[in-house]
Amino acid sequence: MTGLAAVLFDMDGTLVDTEVLWWQTTVEIAADLGYALTEADAPEVVGRAVEDTAAHLVRVARAGDAQEVARALTDSFFGRVEEGAPMRPGAQRLLAALEAEGLPFALVSASPRVVVDSVVGGSLAHVPFAFTLSADDTSLTKPHPDPYRAAAARLGAEPRQCVAVEDSPDGAASAEAAGCAVLVVPSLLEVPASPVRTFAPSLSEVTPATLRACLVAPLGV
Repeated sequence: MTGLAAVLFDMDGTLVDTEVLWWQTTVEIAADLGYALTEADAPEVVGRAVEDTAAHLVRVARAGDAQEVARALTDSFFGRVEEGAPMRPGAQRLLAALEAEGLPFALVSASPRVVVDSVVGGSLAHVPFAFTLSADDTSLTKPHPDPYRAAAARLGAEPRQCVAVEDSPDGAASAEAAGCAVLVVPSLLEVPASPVRTFAPSLSEVTPATLRACLVAPLGV
C-alpha cells in the first residue's frame, strides 16, 4: 500500500467554525425573499456552493434572481467571516503535527475565493498550506470530484494517496468520487457511512497516524 502523500482539508466547518455563520447568512437572505429557512433546507445549504444555495432559495421562495441572491449571500457571509472565524477544536494541534512531520497539506473549499482569502488571511494566516483551492478554481465544485482531483494533481499525487478531511455530505461525496480516502468530522449535518470513510467526533481525536490509517480501512463510525 502506498503511503500517505498529502492531506486535503475542507475549510468551513472543518478547520474553522464558519458553518454557523453561513447558516445565519442564509437565514437572513431567505427572510429577505420572504422565506423562513428550516432544518429541512439544511442539505441544500450546509456544505454547498453559493450558487447551489442561491438556486435553492430562489426555487423555494419563488422570488428573486439567482445571481443577485448569490451575490447577497457572498457579501453577507464575507462580512461575518471578516469579523472572525474561530478554529475548530483540535485543528491547530493537528496542523502543527503534520507540519512537524513534513506531510504536505492543502485547503480545498467550496467557498468563493474572496471568502477563502479572508479566512486564510485571518484565522488561518499562520498555517503553511501548500496552496488553497476555492470554488472559483475549478469548473465544478463540491459535490463533484473536480476540486479534490485538481488538488491531488497540483501536489503530484494520486487521489488514492490522499486523505480528505471533511464535515459535510457533499464534501465527503466530492472527495470519495475523486478517489480519496475520507476522514469525516461531522459538524451540522449527519454524513452517511461508506467503505472509504473514517469517522472521528473531533479533530482533537485525530493524529497523523489516524490519517495514515484511513488509507488502509475505516476506523469506525
